[in-house]
Amino acid sequence: QVQLVESGGGLVQAGGSLRLSCAASGRVFNIYVLGWYRQGPGQQRELVASITRGGDRTIYADSVKGRFTISRDSTTNTMNVNLQMNSLKPEDTAVYYCNAVEFGQTNHWGQGTQVTVSS
Repeated sequence: QVQLVESGGGLVQAGGSLRLSCAASGRVFNIYVLGWYRQGPGQQRELVASITRGGDRTIYADSVKGRFTISRDSTTNTMNVNLQMNSLKPEDTAVYYCNAVEFGQTNHWGQGTQVTVSS
């Protein structure tokens, strides 16, 4: 099993920055990709960014390219994935979820953290 705990959401004005962090524990040796998704009011959950466990490949949604940066670091028993969000816009307002996928395609989700960007 993999446990994910997110932190770092909050309220920020348009143009500001926030940093989200997600700490993964448990069967981290079996994780092959980590990512951040978001779900705005009345919208479907969408991929924001993802990164492979080695950090060698990243994917970004077109809407956040050039503004958001995903990174990860790890120890023997934990793995962290971070999302630095700059130049935030009101349309970035959503609940942000951390995601980890194990080899074998088992998905794990965090509890979600609210990001609100005021205009």
